[in-house]
Amino acid sequence: MKKLLPRFLEYVSIDTQSDPNSKTTPSTKKQWTLAKKLVLELHQIGMQEVSIDEHAYIMATLPSNIGKKVPTIGFISHFDTTPDFTGFKVKPKIIENYDGGDIVLNTTKNIVLSPDYFEDLLQYQGQTLITTDGTTLLGADDKAGIAEIITAMEYLIQHPEIKHGKIRIGFTPDEEIGRGAHKFDIEKFDAEWAYTIDGSQVGELEYENFNAAGAKVIFKGKSVHPGYAKNKMINAIGLANDFLSLLPQREKPETTEGVEGFFHVHQIKGDIEHAEIELIIRDHDREHFQARKDLIANITEKLNKKYENCVSFEVNDQYFNMKEKIEPAFHIVEIAEEAMIQIGIEPIIKPIRGGTDGSQLSFMGLPCPNIFAGGHNFHGKYEYVPLESMQKAVETIVKICELTAEKF
Repeated sequence: MKKLLPRFLEYVSIDTQSDPNSKTTPSTKKQWTLAKKLVLELHQIGMQEVSIDEHAYIMATLPSNIGKKVPTIGFISHFDTTPDFTGFKVKPKIIENYDGGDIVLNTTKNIVLSPDYFEDLLQYQGQTLITTDGTTLLGADDKAGIAEIITAMEYLIQHPEIKHGKIRIGFTPDEEIGRGAHKFDIEKFDAEWAYTIDGSQVGELEYENFNAAGAKVIFKGKSVHPGYAKNKMINAIGLANDFLSLLPQREKPETTEGVEGFFHVHQIKGDIEHAEIELIIRDHDREHFQARKDLIANITEKLNKKYENCVSFEVNDQYFNMKEKIEPAFHIVEIAEEAMIQIGIEPIIKPIRGGTDGSQLSFMGLPCPNIFAGGHNFHGKYEYVPLESMQKAVETIVKICELTAEKF
């Protein structure tokens, strides 16, 4: 456990921001820097069958130390960080024995991490918090998960008295842009099930997530001198505004919670002749998800009848709710739940308002629930992770390995 904190701090110092506009895998060359370091470290701690492929997917094995055959299980995390907020020159701050008050992240810019706004902070009084300096994200999503998996494997190697079956680990690029599982070799990984270590607060255990799609809507206008535009001009910006007005106004990320779905417009650009809207579509229920996609088509049809076929769209599915793949093998959730209980954690079983590599991997044939990594406020300057939560994640991984060997 002593290496957990320095290991994590070293990982977050390496910029691994992914790029959705890139066509390569990994999407950025800088992800290779951490990937190559992780391969070296896995060799150093004594892992076997360490490999990295041409796309920077890393796999390694901890061989079984028992005589009987038990299921091979896996643990997976990603090493890229979100393209939405900089991860360059991360300078973590360590707050020991947190007192429950405001944390000044950056005096010059007056950036404060406050429990008045982020109430979860209050549950970590007396603990050690790792925060940003207010100018970057931290990268606990998901470098905390990587640090926890490697530390857990190192602990098992150093404590052979803890019996376990064959353990596989995998680290992936580009999860933050939805491609983390795209080139993951399930056959090579060769596990019966796995867990992504990519959740938030301590105790989280998730096996249900959004169905997800991305949509682009394109508006073609006609530019005419505004003084003579009556019945002639078609303003693409106005078309885009009409489209937005026809979306359900109470079904946005900022107005929904739990299993409620939404439409999220995250980019709009254009001029009179051409405008584009990009949005994401999310819903836990497959039928409601389809209805949302159908609504995009229906709005487009309505506008085209009014404006001379000036609107086109495309919708692309991104991932689906892993619940339907995990429920038939629900014992894998129960093992994780029991592991948490045995080490003194109260499991928090709830749907993910998002997705993980695990959702795609589950549909590829590798059932893969999601377990907490410990961090909060991902993808921004207010991100933090309690060291004690990371330690509990390590203990949870070790206990899952132990329980799997006991139960099979």
